[in-house]
Amino acid sequence: MTAPEPDAFTAFSSPRRSMVASGTAQVIELPAPWVDHAAHAHERLARIEGSEHVVAFAALPFDRGEPARLVVPERTWIVDSDGERVRVEVGGSPLRATATPDRSPATSGGRVSGARSEMPREIDVRAAVPPQQWCGDVREARDAIRRGELTKVVLARAIDVSADVPLDDEDIFTRLRSSHPGAFCFAVDRFVGASPELLVSRRASTVRARPMAGTTTRTGHPEVDQRAAGELLASDKNRREHQVTIDAVHDALLGWCSYLDAEPAPSVVQAGPVQHLATMVEGHLGQPEPSVLELVAALHPTPAVGGHPTAVALQMRERLEQAGRGRYAGPVGWLDASGNGTFAVGIRAIQLDDRGGRLFAGVGVVADSDPEAELEETRSKAQAVLSAVVRI
Repeated sequence: MTAPEPDAFTAFSSPRRSMVASGTAQVIELPAPWVDHAAHAHERLARIEGSEHVVAFAALPFDRGEPARLVVPERTWIVDSDGERVRVEVGGSPLRATATPDRSPATSGGRVSGARSEMPREIDVRAAVPPQQWCGDVREARDAIRRGELTKVVLARAIDVSADVPLDDEDIFTRLRSSHPGAFCFAVDRFVGASPELLVSRRASTVRARPMAGTTTRTGHPEVDQRAAGELLASDKNRREHQVTIDAVHDALLGWCSYLDAEPAPSVVQAGPVQHLATMVEGHLGQPEPSVLELVAALHPTPAVGGHPTAVALQMRERLEQAGRGRYAGPVGWLDASGNGTFAVGIRAIQLDDRGGRLFAGVGVVADSDPEAELEETRSKAQAVLSAVVRI
């Protein structure tokens, strides 16, 4: 992974908090495997002057065995859902907003990283693997599941985007935040997306996760989508797939909590061109309280992005996908020196580079999966990102 640019644009927006940042003050390196070093990140933050207000952002690799890093921006504008506004400058005092309207980038939509990049005149989109070959991989995975080798594996399609000029991460983030106001929108190390799924959050002693598994497409027609949502809730296939993820998240958090409970039944959450089954899991942390990054390391990857049983599913995923996922489906979010923070699952995202970028769209393959239907699901999920990227 290359070092972030000195004037890098960084952002993370959720229904609870909007943060937009610029510049790079520090980079906190997590050696491989990053999950073994997660507990020390907030301690490193605590050494920074004014650390009670400083936040670090991270887009972590999907592969638990890789190194990772956290970026501490030079300037961060923070707006909480209760209306509190703060501007933090590393090495300086935090500046709290007064009662006058805040025209910071976190609320006004103004640009942070300077002049807008040149707009592309040509953009090419192509699948890294032919669709029919990918369907064959789904069929192979489904047959292994039917033989009892595993219960679920998540397979993703890689889609490459090339352009005649570098794509603008700030513009893409702004479009995604506008079209997905209820999502976790992010831009960290040029990994830009709008995820519907909360991996985990910690606020003081309260921990929350909202896993999603089980998907159907949306048409934009309320009656049709409502009927599809009802069918999703009634689907044995999707409910079983969803329950596997709920159980895994519950078991991973239970050892950290003095109290933990999940909603008795899932709800249907709309996420752009698709809708998902989702269940909130909430608990009270015991002592000693873990940092949010320790909880991230305990949870990732959930069956929603890896499969089940985990070890067998990940081996099959690696063999069939061949290409590494990078940050796709890895944790992405923020944390502070007290160990608080929020991390989403890094889906519905694109990793930008000087030539364009690569995005992935994945599906959970189970015994009842139909390869052609799974292919269509990946197209719907990819469109959520491409609609914000392909502008000429």
